[in-house]
Amino acid sequence: MITTVQLNAYGTSAALQVVASTPRVPGRGQVWLEQAAIGVNPLDINQRKGVVPIALPSALGLEGAGTVVAIGPEVTNVVPGDRVAYATGPQGAYASARLYPANRLVKLPDSLTFEDAAATLFKGITAQYLLKASYPVGAGSRVLIYGAAGAVGQLMVPWAKHLGAYVIGVVSRPQSVERAKAAGCDAVLVFDAATLAAQVHDLTQGHKVDVVYDSIGRVSFDASLDSLRARGTLVSFGASSGAPAAVEIGTLNAKGSLFLTRPSLAAHTASAEEYQQRAQDVLDALAAGIIRAQVWRRYPLADVALAHDDIEQGRSQGAVVLIP
Repeated sequence: MITTVQLNAYGTSAALQVVASTPRVPGRGQVWLEQAAIGVNPLDINQRKGVVPIALPSALGLEGAGTVVAIGPEVTNVVPGDRVAYATGPQGAYASARLYPANRLVKLPDSLTFEDAAATLFKGITAQYLLKASYPVGAGSRVLIYGAAGAVGQLMVPWAKHLGAYVIGVVSRPQSVERAKAAGCDAVLVFDAATLAAQVHDLTQGHKVDVVYDSIGRVSFDASLDSLRARGTLVSFGASSGAPAAVEIGTLNAKGSLFLTRPSLAAHTASAEEYQQRAQDVLDALAAGIIRAQVWRRYPLADVALAHDDIEQGRSQGAVVLIP
């Protein structure tokens, strides 16, 4: 018997229903995957709430790791017994086993556990495209990273430092400052929309930063713009406080010919080739010790609602995984 989490209507974590299902035979280009660990991401919560709409009823979850049990016709890149992970749709990661497209599977090195893979791949690919595609961070770059003590921030900060950046981390509360410093931040600020830009100005001797990575959204948007140097870039990639309000194009001009982008993982992994390249870069960074896999807490799959609540209420201090 397979355990699956289903969402029939948008709502609180109580809308998540744990149901039983039966194994399925993989079709052309598919595998049947028995999962050992499942990653939980803020995007899952936004989809559950309807902030990011999905067609309902729906399965949920975009990240998992496990073992290939069976393959369908025309599958050549994996065989039964392979250890694999994935970090994109189709949705349905919240399950003990599932069908999945073979060409979106990433083979795991023996040195990486299923739990570490499920905790890292989605977030790692996010960090990779943000730092290398949304804005190419390099030696001497001055960067501002929100959520520096969170699961994505804990990957972005050391990776940005490895690339040669001066990193200012932003956290939501004083208790998170030390964790952000431990990740490698040169300076850490506790978020206050009224004072953040002035603090950044002072820390950089008036130069401000080249790029802001803003995962907060609505309440931080103006402070982020005001923290940028002329022709700086705001990468708005999250919405924990709600989606940012519409911005007048003239505002970007008035604040110094700023650049603004709202990227997504889907757009940066649209082709299997690009997806595999980014995933391999994450695996290489893990192997080199540039970034580290860190699981904050493990929850039984049946406790998925509690996992969502802990993330949504700000109780989590890093990556969360579900164990079938």
